[in-house]
Amino acid sequence: MKENSRRKFVKSLGLGIGSTALLPTLTSFETLSRKKYQGKKLNIALCGLGRYANILARGLQETEYCTLAGIITGTPSKAVDWKKRYSIPDKNIYNYGNFDTIKDNGDIDLVYVVLPNGMHKEFTIRAANAGKHVIVEKPMAFTEKDCQEMINACKEADVQLAVGYRLHYEPHHIEIKRLGQKKVFGQVRLIEVSLGYDISGIDPNDWHLKKSLSGGGPLMNLGVYCVQASRYVLGEEPVAVTAQFGPVTRPDLYTEVEESITWQLYFESGAIATSTSTNNTGVDRFFASAERGFFELSPAVSYGPFRGRSSSGEFDFPIINQQATQMDGIAKEILENHELPVHISGIEGQKDMKVLEAIYKAAETRDKVILT
Repeated sequence: MKENSRRKFVKSLGLGIGSTALLPTLTSFETLSRKKYQGKKLNIALCGLGRYANILARGLQETEYCTLAGIITGTPSKAVDWKKRYSIPDKNIYNYGNFDTIKDNGDIDLVYVVLPNGMHKEFTIRAANAGKHVIVEKPMAFTEKDCQEMINACKEADVQLAVGYRLHYEPHHIEIKRLGQKKVFGQVRLIEVSLGYDISGIDPNDWHLKKSLSGGGPLMNLGVYCVQASRYVLGEEPVAVTAQFGPVTRPDLYTEVEESITWQLYFESGAIATSTSTNNTGVDRFFASAERGFFELSPAVSYGPFRGRSSSGEFDFPIINQQATQMDGIAKEILENHELPVHISGIEGQKDMKVLEAIYKAAETRDKVILT
């Protein structure tokens, strides 16, 4: 079964589902070895130097097609630390006040916005106006309308906009996408996908608890992965949503955003996807039941390492650096002057935001919300 899974995955590289970008980093596949890339690299500046920026920086050290060339931070001590750790020249170090002068810096090609959610729109538009390509972390913004403004700004500036959807480049997710969309086991009827962490020890001043910066609780931070997985495994958009807020066990912390939320997505094919995102317990799983079989991952939508199986047996895919593979995939497209695939573009981020808004509306009204 393991060898069969490998053959299926290698075959899927030609299915047009974003998998070709995996080639530079899947070195464990003996047949995919090739010479080290020696051409022009895409120079990336990280905007916001929080926890995830550190993960991205480590990933950039393993990329072939891009390099960490600059930083934007509001904390002077971080600028000093990152300059030393990554040998970043002074001319490529910016703060939030002088950020717009990055337009005059030809050594920066792309800005990766890793700021709190409430700052995504502003800095995406500012980066676009400076003539820089943009990757923005998920969720893309607070509203579908905000997303459209970001898309418009990048289009008007003739720069490309991507959302940090790393799982589109991850082999286990490429496989569940193939199994669902190609109906390998027939039509998928039911999806259960949830993500949650126990963060009871969180600092009460953490930005994730402030609605002005986060836009919401675990739905915004974690639930977007569940919505994504449901949509790309089925290859269709939900037509209706129901949702319920979970109990509040820490009223001292959750005064502005939800602690837990559960929702159901209804699809035209008849499939139903049910999910929970929560801050009070750990869960990280994906399960799909189809007409003639099933497939699942656990862990599923976090940083992994993922494990999965289907009715045909266990998956046997390589463990990759998700951030490095994602950034190489995006960089290669830009360097070759290709339009970025829709499934990692701002359009995809906007589709997710439309669903997230509907989930909140359904939970607040306790009514089914119809999506058009």
